[in-house]
Amino acid sequence: MKHAMMNPSPAMQTMLQTTRRHFFGLAATGLGAAALSSVLGRQTVDASQPQFPNHPAKAKRVIYLYMSGGPSQFETFDDKPMLRELNGKPIPKSLTEGVKLAFLQYEALKCFGTDIQFQKCGESGQSISDVLPHLQKVADDLCVIRTLQTDQVNHDPAHTFMNTGFGIAGRPSMGSWLSYGLGSEAADLPDFVVMRSGPLGQPIPTTAWHNGFLPGKHQGVEFYGSEQPLNYLKSPTGIDRATQARSIESIAALNRMQYDQSVDEEILNRIDQYELAFQMQTSVPDLANFASETTATRELYGVGDKPDGSFASNCLMARRMAEGGVRFIQLYHTGWDHHGGVVKGVKSRAQEVDQGCAALIPDLKQRGMLDDTLVIWGGEFGRTPMSQGGSGRDHHTKSGAMWMAGGGINAGTSYGETDDFGFTASIDPFHVHDFHATVLHLMGIHHKRLTYRHQGFDFRLTNVHGNVIEPLLG
Repeated sequence: MKHAMMNPSPAMQTMLQTTRRHFFGLAATGLGAAALSSVLGRQTVDASQPQFPNHPAKAKRVIYLYMSGGPSQFETFDDKPMLRELNGKPIPKSLTEGVKLAFLQYEALKCFGTDIQFQKCGESGQSISDVLPHLQKVADDLCVIRTLQTDQVNHDPAHTFMNTGFGIAGRPSMGSWLSYGLGSEAADLPDFVVMRSGPLGQPIPTTAWHNGFLPGKHQGVEFYGSEQPLNYLKSPTGIDRATQARSIESIAALNRMQYDQSVDEEILNRIDQYELAFQMQTSVPDLANFASETTATRELYGVGDKPDGSFASNCLMARRMAEGGVRFIQLYHTGWDHHGGVVKGVKSRAQEVDQGCAALIPDLKQRGMLDDTLVIWGGEFGRTPMSQGGSGRDHHTKSGAMWMAGGGINAGTSYGETDDFGFTASIDPFHVHDFHATVLHLMGIHHKRLTYRHQGFDFRLTNVHGNVIEPLLG
């Protein structure tokens, strides 16, 4: 006997319209949440909402000055008289035995002493080379670290490791983790912005600022160093702002209807991104209006009244973004990969970045922002104390230099010492995982608590490693 099919109810229509994948996703979400609530005996927490800071934060935002290619510490922050004394002579084999190098052969590894001079700067007596005269003047605001260590000896995995804590692409970057953990301070700008400058050469993988498995809204947004930092900031001819606002509202309504059926979090992200893009049509052009800065400020950075794509120009843009509420600003400057002509190369790159880096310190300070803005300078690894081809240095994982300032950092100090040859840490190594743990701590986050469940695992920026380095904290 055949039965006539009844007209489906609204609820049944919704279920029929829901795909099999979304149905099981919805079911798993509901059952999993109910089970977890039962086990824990409390209400479940909405994982999409930031639960941090979980201790008082010293810093609210980060400006990360990333010197891409691996700047040589021996020409910038780690003076080694022993290398000058033994220039051209074999380096002790006991140092190099079992250490992975990128290009150098282990036969006839020779010491390479630089002819760049160093000065003891400020009341703190920080050792900084003469290629960085502007940074020498702000030495008492810096904490210089000379024992940076990483696990990756080649550029792409080293960039990925420095930014994500893992040598293989696919993990979220530090900026994405902070965006996820702390949320946004600005309604009209992204949480995480990236800018690039410098000569062409060794490329920077975009995985360095990717959101990985975190929701898409936490990915870094790349801005251009020009008067138009993003494409499509202007609406098409004939479309006024009110019309565009109505269109976005209508699209948002359609997206919410789809979300009600599929419960896909990326749909909510899509709504947020449409609204943010609309707000950025007004906020982003204002960022590029250097004419609103005082003449003294523009002279401090060495820039004009318009962005010109230089590193110094990007530094001023970064300060303006920090004022606007951007959580994590990362400025990449390329050209630090000096396998030959390292002295000439470092001098050229330093001349391009020195004034902009140093200008950030007094500029933030005079605005009352240095205390809660963490400024970081460094690359993906250091360079060898041994010569490559007579004038260059190879990649090196055992020692490198970086500095931090502001945002709860112990100013006017140094951390770590390398051996007489600068090959590896003799006191206080500073691993990339320690770097990440310390930055998160300064931002009010315990690095072991910032996790995200993906494919059945709880991932974190520091993997299963990392220690907060207390002497760096002011």
